[in-house]
Amino acid sequence: MPPNTNSNQPEQQEKVFLPRTSESEQLKKIRHTTSHVMAMAVQKLFPETQVTIGPWVEQGFYYDFDNPKPFTDKDLKVIQKEMAKIINCKLPVVREEVSREEAEKRIREINEPYKLEILTNIKQEPITIYHLGNQWWDLCAGPHLENTSEIDPKAIALESVAGVYWHGDETKAQLQRIYGTAWENPEQLAEYKHRKEEAIKRDHRKLGKQLGLFLFADIVGPGLPLWTPKGTLLLSLLEEFLNKEQLKRGYLQVKTPHIGRIDLFKTSGHWQQYKEDMFPLMSENTNANLDEEGFVLKPMNCPFHIQIYKNELRSYRELPMRLTEFGTVYRYEQSGELGGLTRVRGFTVDDSHLFVTPEQLDAEFINVVDLILFVFKRLQLNNFKARLSFRDPNSNTYIGSDESWEKSQSAIRRAVEHLGINYFEGIGEAAFYGPKLDFIFQDALEREWQLGTVQVDYNLPERFNLEYVAEDGTRKRPVMIHRAPFGSLERLIGILIEEYAGDFPLWLAPVQIRLLPVTEQQLDFAIMVVEKMIKTGIRAEVDKSGGRLGKLIRNAEKEKIPIMAIIGAKEVEKNNLSIRTRASGDLGTIAVPEVLEKIKSAINQFDSY
Repeated sequence: MPPNTNSNQPEQQEKVFLPRTSESEQLKKIRHTTSHVMAMAVQKLFPETQVTIGPWVEQGFYYDFDNPKPFTDKDLKVIQKEMAKIINCKLPVVREEVSREEAEKRIREINEPYKLEILTNIKQEPITIYHLGNQWWDLCAGPHLENTSEIDPKAIALESVAGVYWHGDETKAQLQRIYGTAWENPEQLAEYKHRKEEAIKRDHRKLGKQLGLFLFADIVGPGLPLWTPKGTLLLSLLEEFLNKEQLKRGYLQVKTPHIGRIDLFKTSGHWQQYKEDMFPLMSENTNANLDEEGFVLKPMNCPFHIQIYKNELRSYRELPMRLTEFGTVYRYEQSGELGGLTRVRGFTVDDSHLFVTPEQLDAEFINVVDLILFVFKRLQLNNFKARLSFRDPNSNTYIGSDESWEKSQSAIRRAVEHLGINYFEGIGEAAFYGPKLDFIFQDALEREWQLGTVQVDYNLPERFNLEYVAEDGTRKRPVMIHRAPFGSLERLIGILIEEYAGDFPLWLAPVQIRLLPVTEQQLDFAIMVVEKMIKTGIRAEVDKSGGRLGKLIRNAEKEKIPIMAIIGAKEVEKNNLSIRTRASGDLGTIAVPEVLEKIKSAINQFDSY
C-alpha cells in the first residue's frame, strides 16, 4: 500500500534564519539604504527637521533627528507610508566623491549645522556623499543598494522613538531617535516580530516583578537593583553553587572594600583608560579634587586582589594562587544605556585572579575554561561560542609591550585549540590590559549575550611590580589570569529569567514545592510536612490563603513553582501528597517520605522531579 500523502498531521515549518547585520553584506546595504529613505521621508513630511547620524545596528537601523515637536506613533505610520512611496519611485542610489570644501559649501547651503560637525570628524579624503535620485543626500561612507526598488516595503517597519543627546552628552542638544528594522523579505520580518513578541513575554523585568525577585526605585537611583528575599535567595544559591565547586578546585575566598584610593587605579591604569566609566572622584575639598586626591568607587576587583598577593613575598611553591570574591563593582553607565538587570550601575562579579608562573599558565587557563564549561552545563546554557578578544594593533588604547600581548594572545589560542573549542576572533574586543576568551551565549530567541570570560595579563603584574621567588632563588614576575564564569550575577539572572521564561530548574528555584491544602482542615498537616521538608533542605511553603483549589493551582503556576502538592482528606489520612510538577504534569498520589527522598535526589543531581 502506498504511503498516505494526505496526512492530517501539520507540517513542521522550516525555521526562518535571521542574520545579524554584521553577518550579511546584503542586509547591511538594505538597512543602510532604508535608513536614508527614512530620513528623506522625515524631512519631506517635517521640513523643519534636521538630520544627524543614521547607522545600521545588528537588528535594524536608526536615525537621530532634531525636530521641534516630538514624533508620535501616528507620525511613524505616516513616515512609513512615505517611505513606501519613495521606494516605489525606484530612485537610483548614487555615490559621489567631493572635496571637503565642496561638502562644506553644500551643507551651508541647506543650513544643516549637525552635518558640519560630522564633516569635521571625517578624517579621510575625499568626502563621500550618497544621493537618493536628485531629491535627497547625506554624508555617508556606505555601503548602499544601487536602487531603492531593491528594498521590499513589506519587509520594513518603524518601531519606536527614543530621546537621546547629541554625542551622548547631556549638556548638548536633545534629539529624537527613530528605530526601524528592514529585512530581505516579509517572512523574515514576520519572524522578527514573532521573536519580539516572545521577548516581551520573557522580559526579565516583567517576570522578575511577577516572580517577586527584584525591583528598582527612583529614589534609590536608576541602574541600582533592590533584591527581595526570593531574589536574594536566588543570588545566594548561585554563589553557593560556584563557591562549592571553586573550593574543590583550590580557590581561596577573599573580601575587599567597595572604594579605594585613586592612586590604586592610576597604577592599574583604570583611571587613565577607564575614567569615563567610573563614578566621580570623592575628595575632601576643591584643592584635593584638582590634585586628583581621594577615593573612587571600584570599577574592578583586580587591583585589590593584587594587593593581597603583594602583601608578602611569595614562593613558587605557593603558586598557583587562586583568589576569588563575589565583589560588587560600580560603573557610571549612561542612563540611556541602562536596561533592567542586563545593564546596571552596581553589580556583583564572580571575580577570581590567579597568580601563576609562566610554566603554569597553559594548564591553569585550561582548568579555568573547564570550570566555565561545567557552570554552563549546570545552568543548561548549551548554545554558546567562544570569542578570542584580541587587541587592535592600530589602536593606542592598550597598555603594555607588543611582546607581552603576543605571549598572552598565543596562550589563549593554544588553550582553545587544545580543548577543541570552536572560536572566532574579535579584534579590538580585548581589555586595555590584556586579551580575553569570551563566551557568547545565544538564548532561545537567538539573541547574543556575553557571559563567562577569561583573561591573560602580563601587564598588571608589571605595573604593580609583582614577584615570586623561583626555584633557583631568583625573583620572577608572575602572570595573572582574570576570570568570571558568571560575569555579572545581575546580568546572568536577567538572562536566566528570559532563557527559562521564569521557569527555573528545580535546584535553582527559590521555592521548590508549594503545598496546597484543599480546605482549612488540611492546613496543620501541610505545615507539618513543610517543616520536615525545610529540615531536609527542601525550599517548601504552604499556601495559607484559603482560596479555592483552582485558584491555588493557578497562582502556583503563575509563580512558576516547580512542584505542587495537593492535600485533601485522603492524603492526610494516608500520609500522602498528590503531586503535580511543571516538568512532568500529574504524578498521582505518593507517600510523604518518598516525595522527600525523590525531591532531595533530584536537587542533588541538578535534575527535575
